[in-house]
Amino acid sequence: AAARLAAEQEVENLSGLSPNPEKDIFVVRENRTTCLMAEFAAKFIVPYDVWASNYVDLITEQADIPLSRGAEIKGKCGANESELEISWLEQAYTLKLFFLKEGHNTSRGQEAFWRLSRIQFIYDTAERTYFKDAVSPGKHTASSHRLSALVTPAGKSYECQAQQTISLISSDHQKSVQLLLSEVRVQPFDITADFVFSEEHKCPVDQREQLEETLPLILGLILGLVIVITLCVYHIHHKLTANQVQIPRDRSQYKHMG
Repeated sequence: AAARLAAEQEVENLSGLSPNPEKDIFVVRENRTTCLMAEFAAKFIVPYDVWASNYVDLITEQADIPLSRGAEIKGKCGANESELEISWLEQAYTLKLFFLKEGHNTSRGQEAFWRLSRIQFIYDTAERTYFKDAVSPGKHTASSHRLSALVTPAGKSYECQAQQTISLISSDHQKSVQLLLSEVRVQPFDITADFVFSEEHKCPVDQREQLEETLPLILGLILGLVIVITLCVYHIHHKLTANQVQIPRDRSQYKHMG
């Protein structure tokens, strides 16, 4: 059990290797082999109550909380369930990501997929960096509800550059906390090479944007090809008609015949 616990806690925060200061990189390793990798930029938008100027009414403010570099991480890897836990600012904030691998029935038969099945965000409104004069400060938990995100075929990594918003419901009077994720690359299962992601599975938004970028080029190439074919056909037709004997249209030119 002690050896297993040590393996679960063999984690590395490699955020300093990212050229983007808002992007974090986390690695979980067991038996000296990478079993979970995650790269992303994350920010939380958290509503909280403060007193109005009359000290009678409550008004809602908004805290924008980025995931800080230098965060502490824990991780667990399993055949069908994996977890990543990230804490920062002396554990005033903790993000927990839960991944699940399962089989799906498709037109090709039974296939395995993994997904982000649950998110839990613990935050302390007594922390003064992002919360100013919060009423009844204390710890709250915001959780996802029936989440099925980042769905990816087993053996592949999930990649999405576009920003995604996931709503969480907080224990603080059922307030809605927004998690903003971008530049995501995640693989919680079936990593075959140490510190190396498997083949990527792009999110639908990235696929659509890539299509929108390449479609004008494809249409331009098709149009250019049509123009070239048209010119070639015209040139061939003109050459063939030029070599044919021209029959005179003026009947007077037939007098020498006969």
